[in-house]
Amino acid sequence: MCQEMATILTEKILESVQHYENFRIPIGVSNRHVHVSRADLDRLYGKDYALTHKSELGQPGQFAANETVTLQGPKGTFEHVRILGPVRSQSQVEISKTDSFRLGVKAPIALSGHLQGTPGITLIGPRGTVDLPCGVIIAKRHIHMTPAQAAARHLKDGQIVDVETFGERRGILGDVIIRVSDTAGLEMHIDVDEANACSLSNHDYVMICSV
Repeated sequence: MCQEMATILTEKILESVQHYENFRIPIGVSNRHVHVSRADLDRLYGKDYALTHKSELGQPGQFAANETVTLQGPKGTFEHVRILGPVRSQSQVEISKTDSFRLGVKAPIALSGHLQGTPGITLIGPRGTVDLPCGVIIAKRHIHMTPAQAAARHLKDGQIVDVETFGERRGILGDVIIRVSDTAGLEMHIDVDEANACSLSNHDYVMICSV
């Protein structure tokens, strides 16, 4: 009987550990940054210019480039804003709410790539300037994962979940969208404002607490 109870207890502990590991998600904190199209990179840095790698990012194939631009808004500017590679089909600028006040840009909270109706901004590079007609967003908090990782957690692309944080300021972050891709790295992205509010840093963890 004691052996049977020990076996059951062990199984329950293993189930709890697996549940914990399934719903524990590493954090990636996104500072202000820019994604550029081929045409806009040509204007900013010169025709056929190739971005150079500074460091790899949490998402496979994506990297922080050595190249930077200046963001110029109606009320202010930010210099040395890093470009993230590779180039995209459309340029996009991701900032925080605090950044938007300084720039004077009313950026909406939106998913990456959902740029219709978003405000524009001016990008200044060493070889030229680009006046973006749209593309400035505050990125909606989200979690990247592969189809297999989503299936293991009984989650699906576009699903909304809550996560619990465990920094010095423990709390709940709601309205977190699941983004499923074959090339994803398991990671939750939040901006600097949110990270500071929750005392979180890169490689800290949060837990999905409702699905």
